[in-house]
Amino acid sequence: MTQDQQKQAAARAAIDFIEDGWVVGVGTGSTANYFIDALAEIKQRIDGAVASSEASAARLKAHGIRVFELTAVGEMPIYVDGADEINGQWQMIKGGGAALTREKIVAQCCKQFVCIADASKQVRVLGQFPLPVEVIPMARSLVGRELVKLGGHPAWREGVVTDNGNWILDVHGLTIAEPIKLETAINQIPGVVTNGLFALRPANVLLLGTPDGVVRSNNTFVM
Repeated sequence: MTQDQQKQAAARAAIDFIEDGWVVGVGTGSTANYFIDALAEIKQRIDGAVASSEASAARLKAHGIRVFELTAVGEMPIYVDGADEINGQWQMIKGGGAALTREKIVAQCCKQFVCIADASKQVRVLGQFPLPVEVIPMARSLVGRELVKLGGHPAWREGVVTDNGNWILDVHGLTIAEPIKLETAINQIPGVVTNGLFALRPANVLLLGTPDGVVRSNNTFVM
């Protein structure tokens, strides 16, 4: 299978986790788009979805799937999203689509996080993919200097404004041996909204599209 076929296969496999009457947390990005398209085929079975970005909300609505505001629902049973990188502890780097803050918020409200990804996203150590950090615009330079102190090489993603009206710094050159420690440290920098490490809230299940099909793995590190 090609990379896109692997993404699509993983996304379709996630449909097996969806039960009747659920409100589904939905991620953002190319793999999440495949999941939205597959979800449309069973839209009569679900109550609706909560989207992690304006782009995902628009795609859901285009399929006729009801989109709820997060404030209108309580804890949800499931969040389905892709990853830019995922390690052996199901910790991830996310935010290539600049939706990391809302992705992290919606994921935190869900009992189960099902990560859907193609085989290229699985890594031993996080950091080859630049780590996105969402920042308040006035704090861009301050945050950049602090990220250099942490060993990174931040680059402003010029022309990109998040759904929250903020900017993105992509941090290159990191080898993230302790993801929880780094996620916590970056989030303590004044002006940081959040960063793209999903280590404090890793995935519960990984559906990995491979050339030979979809491989399911359950995370024994988190319940």
